[in-house]
Amino acid sequence: MKITEQIKQPIAREMELFEKKFHESMSSKVALLNRITYYIVNRKGKQMRPMFVFLSAKMVSGGLVNERTYRGASVIELIHTATLVHDDVVDDSNRRRGFFSINALWKNKIAVLVGDYLLSKGLLLSIDNGDFDLLRIISVAVREMSEGELLQIEKARRLDITEEVYYEIIRQKTATLIAACCALGACSVKPEGEDTATMRRFGELIGMAFQIKDDLFDYTEDAIGKPTGIDIKEQKMTLPLIYVLNNCTKDQKKWVINSVKNHNKDKKRVKEVIAFVKEKGGLLYAEQKMLQFRDEALNLLTPYPESPYKSALQLMVKYVIERKI
Repeated sequence: MKITEQIKQPIAREMELFEKKFHESMSSKVALLNRITYYIVNRKGKQMRPMFVFLSAKMVSGGLVNERTYRGASVIELIHTATLVHDDVVDDSNRRRGFFSINALWKNKIAVLVGDYLLSKGLLLSIDNGDFDLLRIISVAVREMSEGELLQIEKARRLDITEEVYYEIIRQKTATLIAACCALGACSVKPEGEDTATMRRFGELIGMAFQIKDDLFDYTEDAIGKPTGIDIKEQKMTLPLIYVLNNCTKDQKKWVINSVKNHNKDKKRVKEVIAFVKEKGGLLYAEQKMLQFRDEALNLLTPYPESPYKSALQLMVKYVIERKI
């Protein structure tokens, strides 16, 4: 059995029902909108976000979920989908998970409006049911994701960002959404108490590990047997590169920065940068940091009693670290 199926097993029933409720939450009186949202629903990915919501809820409550949990999962998916639709417009991207993006099929104007529609649907789903505590969690996540993207744009022009700034960018850009999923799950079943904050931190740590794993993919052999160097070509500052820039001579630093800034389309030069980062221990350092985040996340689960939901969350952490794509 694939690891993702194993993770899904304890919440299979909830996920099935969630699919129905999520589909309903998108419906509109406008035929064009329904056509587009139908297309969105049918190209779903691994569905990690709703899985985090249901597993967190069931672990902290001893196996119970309620209508709030389903709404929380639907809202986070609606709002996440809205941000993806907008991202594709911003990045001028024609593909998403192997499918055509909304803007590729229906043009930018429609894509932006569909994103706005999904965002408002998510907000209204919470407001109509008085889930203001859940809405707060989601709204903070949306704010932080926007801030993280803008912080990255602001810092990307200068290639001397510190490790602290890098962590702040990935915390906001990537980790905050997973943190919101775990906090939502806990808050939906136990609005009072410490569980929401604990699960928020758990999700944040997993998100940080997830992003560092992504950074490492750029330097490790891919499916066709060679490092991709895509981040270098896009002048993205990743942890292995930041570490090496802070731990090499002035001349080496100058050479790396010049390579990334002015020769990022030169395949040979990109290969040389990858080799240099490896040689200087950048990958090893990033891997250690990733494992540190993993251990911290797993420690937060220790006080909870053993259950299939806790085991599935532990498996999810393992999957994030060991995934091949």
